[in-house]
Amino acid sequence: MRKTTGTFHACPRSGRALLIRIMLAALVLTLAACTQESPTAPEEAPPVEVVAYTIKSSQVPVSSELTGRVVAAVTAEIRPQAGGIVRKRLFTEGSEVEAGQALYEIDPTSSQTSVKDAEATLSSAKVALATARAKAVRYRELVAIEAVSQESAEEAESAYKQAVSAVDSAEANLEDARLSLSYANVTSPINGRIGRSSVSEGALVTANQTTALTTVQQLDPVYLDATQSATEFLRIRQQFEQGKINLENGRPVVRLIKDDGSLYDQIGKLELNDAIVNETTGTVTVRSQFPNPNSELIPGMYGRIRLEGAVMQNALVVPQVAISRDVKGNALAYVINDNNTIEERTLTTGQTLGDQWIVESGLKAGERVVVEGLQKIRVGSVVSVAKETEEIPASPPTPPSTSE
Repeated sequence: MRKTTGTFHACPRSGRALLIRIMLAALVLTLAACTQESPTAPEEAPPVEVVAYTIKSSQVPVSSELTGRVVAAVTAEIRPQAGGIVRKRLFTEGSEVEAGQALYEIDPTSSQTSVKDAEATLSSAKVALATARAKAVRYRELVAIEAVSQESAEEAESAYKQAVSAVDSAEANLEDARLSLSYANVTSPINGRIGRSSVSEGALVTANQTTALTTVQQLDPVYLDATQSATEFLRIRQQFEQGKINLENGRPVVRLIKDDGSLYDQIGKLELNDAIVNETTGTVTVRSQFPNPNSELIPGMYGRIRLEGAVMQNALVVPQVAISRDVKGNALAYVINDNNTIEERTLTTGQTLGDQWIVESGLKAGERVVVEGLQKIRVGSVVSVAKETEEIPASPPTPPSTSE
């Protein structure tokens, strides 16, 4: 009976365990089936709509602006050529003077004394010359009749020649003394505007001193000396040599933009293009000449010259809004290829034409660049061209990210 009872109680426990195992297996199979079901594929995003600009080549006018300073065409530093005390200043600072006009009067007493001394020396030399000449003539006659010896005649002739040399020397000394006396009046060598005087009445000056008494500048015409980087100079010269840029009339038209931004009303001409590179600054000098009839341009004044009249052949012009910059400052454009996929191009840009850039390398005529929708694309994006336009957006968009 105990065995029967033990057998009777063991059967329910075994059945419950079997049932639990069956339920767990069913649950595992259900979960496995769920994980094996294929997920629903997400719909692909439609291509981004952008506005494209088709690059065209054309002939465009080009110009170049350079900054520099106004320089007087002729500058004369006035220095005394005779020493003495300055008695008078004979000009008004900042006024116009003429060539030969007296500027300073130096005390002439010393020079006048030198002139009188030279005149006395010359007079004495002339008397001695007359005596020597008469003796030489007489001895020539006497030696002919053997009244004097040949040696005495030769001595008389030699004394005569020495007297002639003495007169020549005295005349030269007198001329030099008179010239020194003339230097007592310091005159202007050129027409022009005179500057500030560095000395006043009563000052002692010396001949050919280092410090100038004043300066006279010729202001019509004037020069503007501008600088240009050697790299840019060589690049432009290479473009001319290759025929990419030509001058319409053989010479550039030179205009001057004054320091206040206004345009000078006189047209200038290119005077000098110095191809020698300054070793300190790495620049070359470009000199232009401008008429200055009203003395409107003053030496030392800043200004900019604009060189016009050049034409670039087959230039590629791109809207500025199509060009962005990377962290290094390189110009970038986003090109739509034949598969409507975005490519990034690094460009070499030249000057601007209003709201457009001239692109020297990196693009070809017929290619399309994105001008609207840049903020929605990146390299490798597939786009849909909504329209192609030549109209330029009012403001540049935010540059796109080039990262995937």
